[in-house]
Amino acid sequence: MDKRWSLQGMTALVTGGAGGIGHAIVDELSAFGARIHVCDISETLLSQSLSEWEKKGFQVSGSVCDVTSRPERETLIQTVSSLFDGKLNILVNNVGGLREKPTTEYGSDDFTFHILINSCTGALNQLARNLACEWAKDGIRANAVAPNSIRTPLSQQEAFFSRTPLGRIGEPNEVASLVAFLCLPAASYITGQPICVEVSPINHMLENGLAACYKTVLRNEKKNCL
Repeated sequence: MDKRWSLQGMTALVTGGAGGIGHAIVDELSAFGARIHVCDISETLLSQSLSEWEKKGFQVSGSVCDVTSRPERETLIQTVSSLFDGKLNILVNNVGGLREKPTTEYGSDDFTFHILINSCTGALNQLARNLACEWAKDGIRANAVAPNSIRTPLSQQEAFFSRTPLGRIGEPNEVASLVAFLCLPAASYITGQPICVEVSPINHMLENGLAACYKTVLRNEKKNCL
């Protein structure tokens, strides 16, 4: 196989990887040969997904983690470092959250939830640019993927999605294929880019109340200790 299109020997961490877009990303990266660790807040969903990946012959391990908790994040990093002998090539910071109801019905815990999970969502495109510049000397690429109108357990309003330019809802694998490409050696000259997974101009998104949810994708071209 052409090495440009292979992730053999590469390690990856995918947060929020047991369902929706995260699950599809794990499928794609595994198909290219990556060894993956997945974290998710749902123990039940994680267990089901790990069983599914094992049946497919994928090299996927997993652990329960609430990424809003610093102690749990530190435990996660220790786990990943131990599993991969201090080597991590790919990080897909996929985790997100949504409590879909009118703002006037929000309680203090709802606001706290969104601040902890999504406070930097709107700034991730600039963060990707900054990281790309700062870490380029170390062979680390950083890109932001903006999936818009994608079918996930968090988004199931068909009437809403019918207003998109393509007239349909996107599928998780359509996001995962882009994420996987950005992680491949073939994408070695792509860094610092916010990339939308839909042909939606910004003014269309604003007019129709559509919001892009950014996810960071980091690819380390060199061996790097956690």
